[in-house]
Amino acid sequence: MARTRAQDYDAKRDSILGKAADLFAKHGYPGTSISMIAEACGVSKALLYHYYADKEAVLFDIISTHLDELVEVVELASADAQPGERRLDAVVTALLEAYRDADAQHQVQLNNLKLLPDEKQEVLRAKERRLVALFAEAIAEAESSIGDAPYLKPLTMSLFGMLNWHYLWFREGSGLSRGDYARLVTQLLIGGAKTAVESLRAGADAQAAVQAKPATKRPARNSRSVYLEETVHNLGGATDRPGRGGSGERDEVAGRRGTGRSGRYRPVR
Repeated sequence: MARTRAQDYDAKRDSILGKAADLFAKHGYPGTSISMIAEACGVSKALLYHYYADKEAVLFDIISTHLDELVEVVELASADAQPGERRLDAVVTALLEAYRDADAQHQVQLNNLKLLPDEKQEVLRAKERRLVALFAEAIAEAESSIGDAPYLKPLTMSLFGMLNWHYLWFREGSGLSRGDYARLVTQLLIGGAKTAVESLRAGADAQAAVQAKPATKRPARNSRSVYLEETVHNLGGATDRPGRGGSGERDEVAGRRGTGRSGRYRPVR
């Protein structure tokens, strides 16, 4: 007979995931043992194994549950928001609110997902791609001049860079609120994206125009022409050297014959 689940099964499971996420964030996944998780939860290892077969299953469930919650809140925010820039502001705000009290789960996702087997990673990567797609759609709608490739993906990942690492410095009640920071990020992206993309496109067009312009080529010379040029050059150089019957010696002889002791010109007879 199959063992029935306790009425508080889901609540206990969520508690295990929360305690385990705190331990993974503090000590790292390799540095945390099942015994440590059981002790933090105040249960025996035998009871913990009733919920999870091993530590890997705990890690997968932490990240999977976290991503499911992120996708859900962002989808709801996107569906309820007005189109354009307001939708982008809504999904950014929703994501930051979902990160509230989930710093440990977020760190575990960023740092430990790669430690799972490939097939489990792919399941989680699919959820991440869904989240990225929601933000890419919002960015493209908010600033239509961006278009799709090759600019939309870099802009989308830059946005996640500003959001995903905010937990390192953001402190609740000190400075900007989460809503303020969401609006700041939205304005930075929209305000800078159009100018940046236009500049990149202008540079790409200029480079393409230079590459398309035919290069000027010098006419090819045959070997006979090269040989004649070198011969004339060598002969000219030889006749100009003094002491070899060249122009230097002729000038010297002419000077002796054409002038007397007075230095004035005297015709040769």
